Amino acid sequence: MERKFSELNIHQKLEAVTKEMVERELRLKDVLREFEKIFFEQTAKKYEGNKTKMAEALGIHRNTLQNRAKALKIKKKI
Repeated sequence: MERKFSELNIHQKLEAVTKEMVERELRLKDVLREFEKIFFEQTAKKYEGNKTKMAEALGIHRNTLQNRAKALKIKKKI
């Protein structure tokens, strides 16, 4: 019997999502870009757009955060 998605650990959840991406033949470049964009948006939400706190939480420099957000064309407040 399969467990509910909410009961899986992070590795198991990523495996399930990755399996679907492979089945759909999505390109790694596209998948990584979308993941990074969502990750930045969720971090922005958690830290209410505070770039210093976001960069610290992500383990990157604040300028890197700003440059990546611009490159990813993130429209939400970052």
